[in-house]
Amino acid sequence: MREFFPANLQQLCRHYRSIAEVCRKLEINRGQFNKYLSGHSLPAASNLKRICDFFGVEEYEIALPTDQFINLIGGRTSRLPLSMGMTAPRRAMEHLQQRTSPQVRALTGYYHEYYYAMSDPGYIMCSLVHIHEKDGYVVYDRNERLQSNIPGVEDFEFYRYKGIVYYLQDRLFLIDYESLTSNEISQTILIPSFKSRITRLNGLKMGVSKCDHRAPVCSRVVWDFLGADINRDSAYRRVRLYRVDAEEIDDDLKARLSQTQIVDGLFQIA
Repeated sequence: MREFFPANLQQLCRHYRSIAEVCRKLEINRGQFNKYLSGHSLPAASNLKRICDFFGVEEYEIALPTDQFINLIGGRTSRLPLSMGMTAPRRAMEHLQQRTSPQVRALTGYYHEYYYAMSDPGYIMCSLVHIHEKDGYVVYDRNERLQSNIPGVEDFEFYRYKGIVYYLQDRLFLIDYESLTSNEISQTILIPSFKSRITRLNGLKMGVSKCDHRAPVCSRVVWDFLGADINRDSAYRRVRLYRVDAEEIDDDLKARLSQTQIVDGLFQIA
């Protein structure tokens, strides 16, 4: 710790305008903090935890050889450090946010999402997704509606999901929860389009069926890009269940989705 801590602490302080600002935010005496920077003393356990929490690093990381430490935090230098006192779940979110590619912002807009319905075999679900920025994060809303199973009854069940998007190592990771009942979490992994114009994104979707047994399921998923500014009412009218042979589902979508089939709560490549 004594060998590398001072230099590593100096690297972290470069994220701020001055040492005085760091001391003020940390509420640590400037004279004492200067001793940490010079290597004349090491922080007590409580102060070490405070410093690491503030900068968003682990205690073992700040003791690494300085060249390794610089490589570790290299991707974070242009972003704000984690706030002191941040809860563990928030720190986890910030940790992933710091590693998310800025390219994710190019994917904001509206999409129709298509996947094999998890509770209705033989049907394809179409939902409406909106990816947008909020409070420094790239988030999304996903809306579904299911037709009533009662013959002759034109009624729908509505589901609204809220989630967050991470772009890590050329993959999009989307995690959401059902916001009306808060009893369901789903994850979608998409392969981004590297073309100049976004059309359709392919991937896998994992969740649970809405049936009583709540079986875990996985399905091929396709996101069809609609645009950044759309007629929401028109787009929402398409949101519903479709039979797998429905004419409204074009051949390209059917071909992309047919690569996997749901079997007993799992998935297999067709």
